[in-house]
Amino acid sequence: MTRNVSVARKAEELLSSPVVATAPVAGGDICTATRLKLSDGTSALMKTHLHPPPGFFTAEARGLRWLAEVDGVSAPAVLAVDEDCLIIPWIETGKQVPDAAAEFGRALARTHTSEVQVQGSTQFGFEHDGYIGRLPMRNTPSTSWPEFYATQRVLPYLKVARDRGAISPQDSAVVEQIIGRLSDLVPDEDPARLHGDLWNGNVLWGSDGVVYVVDPAAYAGHREVDIAMLTLFGMPHLQRALDAYDEAAPLVEGWEDRLGIHQLFPLLVHACMFGGGYGARAASIAGRY
Repeated sequence: MTRNVSVARKAEELLSSPVVATAPVAGGDICTATRLKLSDGTSALMKTHLHPPPGFFTAEARGLRWLAEVDGVSAPAVLAVDEDCLIIPWIETGKQVPDAAAEFGRALARTHTSEVQVQGSTQFGFEHDGYIGRLPMRNTPSTSWPEFYATQRVLPYLKVARDRGAISPQDSAVVEQIIGRLSDLVPDEDPARLHGDLWNGNVLWGSDGVVYVVDPAAYAGHREVDIAMLTLFGMPHLQRALDAYDEAAPLVEGWEDRLGIHQLFPLLVHACMFGGGYGARAASIAGRY
């Protein structure tokens, strides 16, 4: 490891601890990641962005702290946060083993079933707006999941995707048709504490046998959202994790058939960010319902 002077100085200012070495970390298409070696022998991960959207890193830090409030999934502590960076402990990755996946499933169940309130009452949403990837994400509280999901998760990104030419008018119309049926399709449940962007890239298998979650887009929502995103993009030993989850906190019958409903949101986000065939895929899924 060498030492990037500007990165090290910024980290030292925030951590009040000498940084003896830095090393770039591969991966990520939004932020630059750097491993920091501190004078006490520990390591940390520093994420930076030259021109982040307002409140980008504070939103991520808020989500990590919110997830860590309860005895559930393991989220790294926030060591420091500033407008242009976030620092968390370094997680040494290890083997992806079935037993760790099962414990992750049970931990996620505990997170989802923990008590959660927004602005002092049982509502969907969050105290603050946030981001999903690099896109703004509204979290205005609502007592209705179908209303929240339609107005703050599906329709905003459908509009952006349409404006960017990432979904055809015909496919957009197919997605819109499901909106009026959400109340009939999705079972009523209390709000759950969600990671909000729970795909395999945000799941780290620690060398200590613990599965950690990073980069949340946290809010109180329907718990099938996290399950749907995990199944959309896959995860090692996913079935083992889902079986353990369902044993700890049984999902409402028919949840497998409803996964596509809550996959519309991440598919439309991907259509906005990457184009490709994500818009058409969202329409294909919506057409099933």
